[in-house]
Amino acid sequence: MSAQKILVVEDHRDTRELLKYNLTAAGFDVAAAEDGQLGLNLAHAFKPDIILLDLMMPGTDGLEVCRQLKGDPAMARIPVIMLTAKGEEVDKIVGLELGADDYVVKPFSPRELVLRIKAILRRYGAPEPNAPKLWEREGLRIDFEAHQITIDGEETALTATEFKLLTVLVSGAGKVQTRDNLLDTVWDTHFEGYSRTVDTHVRRLRQKLGPYASWIETIRGVGYRFKA
Repeated sequence: MSAQKILVVEDHRDTRELLKYNLTAAGFDVAAAEDGQLGLNLAHAFKPDIILLDLMMPGTDGLEVCRQLKGDPAMARIPVIMLTAKGEEVDKIVGLELGADDYVVKPFSPRELVLRIKAILRRYGAPEPNAPKLWEREGLRIDFEAHQITIDGEETALTATEFKLLTVLVSGAGKVQTRDNLLDTVWDTHFEGYSRTVDTHVRRLRQKLGPYASWIETIRGVGYRFKA
């Protein structure tokens, strides 16, 4: 079995080399780019399984790289972890709004980062235990094994996290999912104080569901529920 591939886009040489060393030691095949434009070019050539993307870079910054990746059908499904030295919640939320799957604030623990990466890559693995292989209602069709969703006959690209979130909601249709439970289940960890992460992803998911957005109901002060 070939090693999973990671693309690191980071302008600081020391951080870039540290990431390459630790990720290679963890068994990943690693490629690295020192700026955003090179990162975009390498993403197409290297075809990574996941991308680590620095937020603050000169020229084409991380937000613009993420925007271009998620706007490209060939790249949109590749999960992205944003690396940022900023602690402000707004920077994290902007990254998530653009389609990033996770964020890590510098300085970070290499071990924690590897765990985050593995957690995200698992989202592309087997479907949820309670999820059917295929789910259809009206014009919404979800193929859990192929990780594909079609809306009124048109395929819609979801990020790994968005698909996992939809899977959990649909599998528990009719049941209320608290924000804390969704953080634990979808993100495989708990980000204390960042339940807004869930709200951001639900908002993006609703946008992509289009005419079926209302099937994800907000339960005020608690969380969300998919209509049974």
